[in-house]
Amino acid sequence: MKHRTVADVMTAAVITVTARTPFKDIAETLIAGGISAVPVVDDDGHVIGMVSEADLLRKEEFREQFYREGYQPPLRARLRHPKGKKKAAGDTAAELMTSPPITVSPQAPAVLAARLMDSHDVKRLAVVDQDGRLVGIVSRRDLIKLFLRSDDDIATEVREDILDRGLWVDTSGVLVQVRQGVVTLSGQMDRKTETAIAVRMTQRVNGVVDVIDELTWKHDDSKWEAR
Repeated sequence: MKHRTVADVMTAAVITVTARTPFKDIAETLIAGGISAVPVVDDDGHVIGMVSEADLLRKEEFREQFYREGYQPPLRARLRHPKGKKKAAGDTAAELMTSPPITVSPQAPAVLAARLMDSHDVKRLAVVDQDGRLVGIVSRRDLIKLFLRSDDDIATEVREDILDRGLWVDTSGVLVQVRQGVVTLSGQMDRKTETAIAVRMTQRVNGVVDVIDELTWKHDDSKWEAR
């Protein structure tokens, strides 16, 4: 069973800026490219940071003139972005970027990229090779593409890779149906524990939204396994 990697879903043609790129040039790059963030690279292509729309907006959110008028950004914004005021004074990518950047290898499982985004509360990751050089970028939108596999494609993988080759037991009595990414497994297997394994392995298939378990079994061996 081949799990999708970051390389399978990432964008390889990446727009970049350098540490010296001015604020306005970064803003124009984001708008012209229709992107929400841009990696910052050094002269050798190593990723040293990331500048996002949110980083640029600190210029307005923490603008000094508002403080003179008695305005302060919401407490949540100040706690979540403690360097916001410092970034608001930034004029170049080096002063605006988030560094060190959160990166991922192109060979890493796509699910790892999703977990990194969630744990670091970011929307995209720079994809780097073993030397730290930029090879692509992966976003939440790229990962969502994993769920766009056709129902037929998913059904084929479940049938052939999991049931026929992955379990090493008789699965001829199992029926696989897929609708809108939701897999229904029905029919009968020999042991209850085997049905549980079939469901768990199906849940791990790329593109599967959910698994409905309608499997039955001839022998309930779960109580023996518990012992």
